[in-house]
Amino acid sequence: MQKRRLSGRRPLLLAVGAGVTVAALAAGMTSAFAATVFSDDFTDGNTSGWSKSGGTWTVDGSGVLNQSNAGSELARQFAGQTSWTNYSVQARVRPTSFGSSSALVGLAARSTSSTKMYRLALLATGRAELQAVNGSSVTAIGSASLGIGAGTWYTLRIETSGSTIRGFVNGTQIASGSNSLAGAGRIGLVTAYASGGFDDVLVDSSGGGTPTTPPPTTTPPPTTTPPTTTPPPAGWPTPTGSQKVDATIPVSGTFDGGLKRYYGIGDGGQSESQDPMFELAAGATLRNVIIGAPAGDGVHCEGNCTLINVWWEDVGEDAATFRGGTTYTVDGGGARSASDKVFQHNGSGTVYIKNFRVENAGKLYRACGNCSTSYQRHVVIDNVTVQNTDAIAGINTNWGDTARFSRITIVGDPDRETSICVKYKGVPKGSEPTEIGEGADGVNCLYSPSDITYQ
Repeated sequence: MQKRRLSGRRPLLLAVGAGVTVAALAAGMTSAFAATVFSDDFTDGNTSGWSKSGGTWTVDGSGVLNQSNAGSELARQFAGQTSWTNYSVQARVRPTSFGSSSALVGLAARSTSSTKMYRLALLATGRAELQAVNGSSVTAIGSASLGIGAGTWYTLRIETSGSTIRGFVNGTQIASGSNSLAGAGRIGLVTAYASGGFDDVLVDSSGGGTPTTPPPTTTPPPTTTPPTTTPPPAGWPTPTGSQKVDATIPVSGTFDGGLKRYYGIGDGGQSESQDPMFELAAGATLRNVIIGAPAGDGVHCEGNCTLINVWWEDVGEDAATFRGGTTYTVDGGGARSASDKVFQHNGSGTVYIKNFRVENAGKLYRACGNCSTSYQRHVVIDNVTVQNTDAIAGINTNWGDTARFSRITIVGDPDRETSICVKYKGVPKGSEPTEIGEGADGVNCLYSPSDITYQ
């Protein structure tokens, strides 16, 4: 391709103000640039840094922490410091099964003990409820009927500031109130008579104040061995078979292709409005799929979605378009031969791209600059290998978009022609966005030189 020049990690626990590169940025945060004090996406395959109380907890191969004992009355994992005061904690949470009408799966903040905390619970009744929990006494601060269902991912966030507690589901506030149950405490992941999955935990100071962490009494020893990470794939998989597709394949729940190649939609070019190969309903997961040519408009996510070990051999219009949700995850896999962009972000919220490989492309990610609705959009790109690609991400700074980068490896670019982060001025539909700059700025494009490696 002729190059065109454009004009799971281990838990992280740090004091506020330390220079931190994280692999997660909260979708819909009150402040997208607050100091991060803890994050864990479980890609290291363990729960180091967490303490368990009840339940059966394991990290699966996709880097999700699961609690599988639906008969456990109280199953909890705690992390952080008991001295933390004002902070925001966010996580992706997926109820897997509800064992009774009183079952719940949720997130906790300011936990002072295993039975005293603020809890944002997804209930078997279909409601989300923000609660003050003190032993067997549970006080509802507020709730909303959201049609909560098993098998769907939800982004939960609790913000604490003084006595004010707020709860958010998928970026929308569902409850807010004043409560003096606990002024400080740890974060937690909780289930009761239910099983569930947890991922992308993030704690920062967007709750209205600053989490306070006491300074260490001794200087920690230097790290001599880097943490274990999942490397991006080094090669492209061999298909286990091929299947011609004549019409879009709808996906609800999980579709596992067993690394079969799917092809046959569209014309293989950049013409607009081609049909997708796969259309994912809200909460759906597509995994172990090779998308051959022609591939039409690749994958459409109509809500929150997860793409695991999905490979695009020859990107057509786009590899995937994220449309109606708030949290989208691409974990593993790769894409090549994208004359324009690989991932198109039209909806709101955050796209997470990790453990991925991109070759011969225009851009890996583009936040839509002229869609009918102008959302604030975020992307988090971690542990990605880039080769012969013009730009890694393009965002619209006038709408408050952000792009965070960590563990980026750029191959075969001695002249540093690959742009890391390109800034645009977003415009109304019907106009074309204009490029206004590129490079790290600490506000919209977030990375340091140590985050980028050239090979």
